Amino acid sequence: MNMTRRKHLQLMATAAGTAAFGGTITQAKESTPMKPKKVTLPKYTNADFYKDGKFQPDAAKKAYLAMMASHGYDIHIENEKKWTSPFWVSDFGLGDFVNVGMGGVFWVNFQETNYFAHEIFLLPGQMIVEHWHVATDKGKAKMESWHPRHGSIYCMGETGGEVPAGVVLPKSQAEFITVKKCTEVTAGDILALNRVTAKHFMMGGPSGAIVAEYASFHDGDGLRFTNPGVKL
Repeated sequence: MNMTRRKHLQLMATAAGTAAFGGTITQAKESTPMKPKKVTLPKYTNADFYKDGKFQPDAAKKAYLAMMASHGYDIHIENEKKWTSPFWVSDFGLGDFVNVGMGGVFWVNFQETNYFAHEIFLLPGQMIVEHWHVATDKGKAKMESWHPRHGSIYCMGETGGEVPAGVVLPKSQAEFITVKKCTEVTAGDILALNRVTAKHFMMGGPSGAIVAEYASFHDGDGLRFTNPGVKL
């Protein structure tokens, strides 16, 4: 191959790469969406997470770590000291962890630069208590988006459709649920809060959920719950 032809091919390859990464190629080949991975998780009861009526955080963490392993996800707990918060779990002080609870990690939470990255862990059918965010002296009301990485979630709020058949809202929260429009968000999809200060909550799908949350600065003092019995 002579140098002129070789140079010509190199220029064509460079142009193709530049076009692909520079956004000048606008048409992509259609692909068949992949079905969400389904995993079978243990059928827990509240007895697995309480001893003498007291919540057992270690048992809750063990359940979430088992879920992560089933999805092939490694939280890299060895780096925990580098995160804004350690791996934590909560039953919101309501004594119904199987139905109402969550696990999480605050990767970063910076007031000065107004950004926040959170990982949410939910067992199948587990609900984060309905809540909303208000402004505080430290910052504006929090805006957030949710990006399931494994499993799926049912997001309840002001927008969406009917709650899918088979999705059961926790009886312990029935009188405190005020938003019932539902959007199912599967792994790889993303959903943003429709407006700042809107009431919302989510539930883990059939295979549980590992969810990345992208948001503005989170101030716990700006959290408001429709259930007055919540304790953090």
